[in-house]
Amino acid sequence: MTTPTPTAYARTVRGAGPGLLLAHGAGGGIDANYGPILDGLAARHTVVGVDYPGTGATPKAHNPLDLDELADQLIAAADAEGLDTFAVSGYSLGGPVAVRLAARHPERVTSLVLSASFAHSDTRTVLAASIWHQLFASGQHTLLAEYLNLMGLSEAALNALTPDQVHAIAEQLAPTLPYGTGDQLDLVRRIDVRGDLAGIAVPVLVVITTADPLISPALQRQLAAAIPTAETAELPTGHLPFVERPQEWLKLMTDFLARS
Repeated sequence: MTTPTPTAYARTVRGAGPGLLLAHGAGGGIDANYGPILDGLAARHTVVGVDYPGTGATPKAHNPLDLDELADQLIAAADAEGLDTFAVSGYSLGGPVAVRLAARHPERVTSLVLSASFAHSDTRTVLAASIWHQLFASGQHTLLAEYLNLMGLSEAALNALTPDQVHAIAEQLAPTLPYGTGDQLDLVRRIDVRGDLAGIAVPVLVVITTADPLISPALQRQLAAAIPTAETAELPTGHLPFVERPQEWLKLMTDFLARS
């Protein structure tokens, strides 16, 4: 194994067993995106995740975020925890991070789970990310949080709430938005790992969030279709499976990891 490399990114470590690295989404974090299922994942795995620059205790970046750097920081965290090989779970933006990690370090990766994810941003995704970024930069964080409810929740989940409840949730969410959100959304708009997909040789599960208003199911299926080893599973949720269907999401992941 390589000599452990210090990582500058805040690290989450849970559990024991085979390694499982976590890559979170833009404007999220390990706890925000995986918190409801962390204990379930850690019951069978040594779970290691890092928060991107500007999230949690990880300092904000001075330069535009680089996909290779995010992947290599996850490798550094694995090294620091003594993991030779590992599966990688990527949620949303974490999907391309996981793909790039597998492309750069194929000998280390045993399998991939890509949830609510994409290989590149189409026009619709770029527009959604741009509005998100502009609202964040303008300081209209409660309005942004309402927008994120609109774009994150499925129609059924959103309509189960009253407008007053949505506003109250937005007021709670607004102060928690990571200060590196803008940098992470900039990376979303630039992302393109389509050239990495054909070379992936390990088992891959693509979890398609079929009621997702933010990352369209069509874009998710394009990702799966371009990976030779991919299988798909459909989850009837919006972009936030950890909010709407955490236990079903956990079961899809753990069942796949147990047999791959």
